[in-house]
Amino acid sequence: MTTTVSAMFDRYDDAANAVRELEASGISQADISVVGNNADDYHAARRTDKSEAGEDAGIGAGVGAAIGGAGGLLTGLGMMAIPGVGPVVAAGWLVATAAGAAAGAVAGGAVGGLVGALTSSGVPEADANVYAEGVRRGSTIVTARVSEADARRAQEILTRFSAVDLGSRREAYRGEGWTAFDETAPDYPRDRIRETRRHPI
Repeated sequence: MTTTVSAMFDRYDDAANAVRELEASGISQADISVVGNNADDYHAARRTDKSEAGEDAGIGAGVGAAIGGAGGLLTGLGMMAIPGVGPVVAAGWLVATAAGAAAGAVAGGAVGGLVGALTSSGVPEADANVYAEGVRRGSTIVTARVSEADARRAQEILTRFSAVDLGSRREAYRGEGWTAFDETAPDYPRDRIRETRRHPI
């Protein structure tokens, strides 16, 4: 039986190092996902795929073609947009799940996008809301599908690379009046995203 482990990172480089370590530990890149904010075009110079795959993207159409690639998951980052989050770079299984969740939400009024993808993968809804809000504000999330036997080791890897303390981040957001991720919220200001990356909460 598999379970999902997740972590959020204020610095993309920490997330990328965590992904590489997960891969090095034997977790298949097919079971790892990364979603990082790109509202300020932070990743433009870092992307190895310049094709703008999936930029159309309210629900991530076409991103699957950019995923995978030789050299690890991160070489396959594609561009998409997530409702309420805005432009992101993303790769891995969660991208397809997010696209499907968003489509389902449009059709049936369910929670869609990133929150829907995370919750359908076993992440508690309260945590999924914090993760989605974190990405909206400039952070990057990494998720991995692992066996229950490997879950503790995978979570330790994620934590080792300066993962955000989710409980503390939730309380910080609530201190600002935040209650849950809102897909209709305005884009988070680019200058505040840059500031958050320089000086995490």
